[in-house]
Amino acid sequence: MPQPILIRPGTRVRLRDFDPDDTSLCGEKGAAHRKVERHVRRMADLQHLLFADAGHALLIVLQGMDASGKDGTIRHVMSGLNPLGCRAMSFKAPTPEERAHDFLWRVHREVPPLGWIGIFNRSHYEDVVAARVRGLVPRPVWRGRYEPINDFEKLLAKSGVTLLKFFLHISKQEQKKRLEERLKDPRHAWKVDPVDWEDRKRWKEFMAAYEDAITRCGTAWAPWHVIPADHKWYRDLLVSERIVLALEGMKLKFPRPAVGKPLRS
Repeated sequence: MPQPILIRPGTRVRLRDFDPDDTSLCGEKGAAHRKVERHVRRMADLQHLLFADAGHALLIVLQGMDASGKDGTIRHVMSGLNPLGCRAMSFKAPTPEERAHDFLWRVHREVPPLGWIGIFNRSHYEDVVAARVRGLVPRPVWRGRYEPINDFEKLLAKSGVTLLKFFLHISKQEQKKRLEERLKDPRHAWKVDPVDWEDRKRWKEFMAAYEDAITRCGTAWAPWHVIPADHKWYRDLLVSERIVLALEGMKLKFPRPAVGKPLRS
């Protein structure tokens, strides 16, 4: 039986119950690639319609451990999007200016406007995951952030922004393999940070932090998806499929033309 991808609100998530190596919804790599190609083409058409409709926006949130495939997902799944109506944003350690504001300030200003698609490579969830595990803020601070996150996402949903939140679930063994492969390739070695190896030592703590984030911030207006990510092709299939479904679910329409009749010479 395929394991759940969409997490129902109110579900207490235990990531050990989810297999990162799962491919039960499509066990054939070639078939998955063909489906992803169709999804990419369909997304391009739907993005054009989204921009014309201008009544909705889509915000894609990608979370996961280092090497779980956030960059790869953006490169492959979003490859057909028009950059004139799409923006990808990566959130790193807060700058002094960002630390001088509330923790959601830097995130809210990057939310896509209506008609656009926004992609967050990491997000406000770093403030209840990395900040928690690395001890960047006291326990009462990160514990008090779940409710504001839910309220923030509810505000976005009421404003026409559909949120797709993906946790790319990779195994510790597969992460080690990918990090080691990066070190051997000069095109990717520069991406490996010593922090990546330090975070591996806190793997259980990170999993516990993600479990709490997914459990406490999985809502009817912004549910989580747990994506098995040990196989890149399967990851891309599931993510692309859900983006297409979200865009189709908006019931987008082209507006009426401003000029009703052909112009006469």
